[in-house]
Amino acid sequence: MTLTLCVLLWAHPGQEGALTEYEDEVLALLPDHSARLLARVRSLEPGHADEVQLYEFPGQSELDAYLADPRRTALTARRDAAIARTELFPVAGR
Repeated sequence: MTLTLCVLLWAHPGQEGALTEYEDEVLALLPDHSARLLARVRSLEPGHADEVQLYEFPGQSELDAYLADPRRTALTARRDAAIARTELFPVAGR
C-alpha cells in the first residue's frame, strides 16, 4: 500500500539555510528507497513551517528503511542543529 506523507519543518532561528542544506542531502536518498518527492516548498510568512514536503513511499518497509538509512542517521547532529520541530503525517489525494 502506497504511503503519501506530508512533512512540516521549522528551523531553529537563523538556521533556515542549514535546514535546506540538510534536507537537500537526505531527500537525495529517497530514490534508493523507491520513494519520490512530490513537492517541496518554503513558507513566505513567518510563524508557519519553514518548509513543507510531500513524498510517496511504496510501503511502510521502504519508509522504515529510509528512516534507518545509516547515511541519514549519520547526519543526526546536523539535523538537530538546524531543525527545531518536525511534523510528519500521512495524507490522501483526491
